[in-house]
Amino acid sequence: MSYPTSPTLLSQLPLARSAALQYVLRLADNALVLGQRNAEWCGHGPVLEEDIALANISLDLIGQARLLYGRAGALEGELTGRACQEDDYAYWRAEREFRNWTLLELPHRGPLAGTASADRDYAVTIVRNFLYSALMAELWSRLEASADAELSAIAAKSVKETRYHLHHAAGWLVRLGDGTEASHARVQRALDHLLPYMNECFSPDPVEDTAAAQGVGVRAADCRAAWEATVRDTVEAATLTMPPASGFLTSGKHGVHSEHMSYLLAELQGLARAHPGAQW
Repeated sequence: MSYPTSPTLLSQLPLARSAALQYVLRLADNALVLGQRNAEWCGHGPVLEEDIALANISLDLIGQARLLYGRAGALEGELTGRACQEDDYAYWRAEREFRNWTLLELPHRGPLAGTASADRDYAVTIVRNFLYSALMAELWSRLEASADAELSAIAAKSVKETRYHLHHAAGWLVRLGDGTEASHARVQRALDHLLPYMNECFSPDPVEDTAAAQGVGVRAADCRAAWEATVRDTVEAATLTMPPASGFLTSGKHGVHSEHMSYLLAELQGLARAHPGAQW
């Protein structure tokens, strides 16, 4: 078993050397964490078809994470001489070492404390999947031109899956928003709650800047105009109201997470840590 180089050690390397690895790990962490969250609907979907749909979307996301962690392991091997496997990144890093956007670790409900008990709200799930997929469909499309041939190939596969995820989420957003008074109110509350978390995705960042300058990555901020157009058109079709702009800014991509992340990782990593070295 190999243990990934910690972000602290990576930060001691020149950014020009480690930016590609850090960038790929962020993409992988995003996919893994949202895949884990969406998998919580397995057996609990509002209807059987949606139970299966969310499970398949989760499998797509975790598949993307596996490919990206594989690429990260190769890049880490080039940097340190110690290549890591996908399981090393998923199961053997601490909370502060994950670099996913905070939006993706939030529970399927409104702004409650991590220990609060509440039913899953499908409106929250749909709005989050829509906001994320609308951005990633654009980002993956641009990453097909990455100078990293392996990342380009991963992007070419992932963009097809993500367009389906976007189609699924957008369809439900319109159906719920333009549905009953109750469904409209729930999806509006979910949009009001989650949209400010997108500020983190577009916030300036030296890792993204360096990876983009090297031709490896793409700045999420460069995708913002296209993302906003998709969001506004769909929100309008759903008869919803766009919340006002907010200065709210989270910092999951810098390793500072919400109180919900530790609960998610405990479930994700528990089996592997209880049986280290086990094969299944």
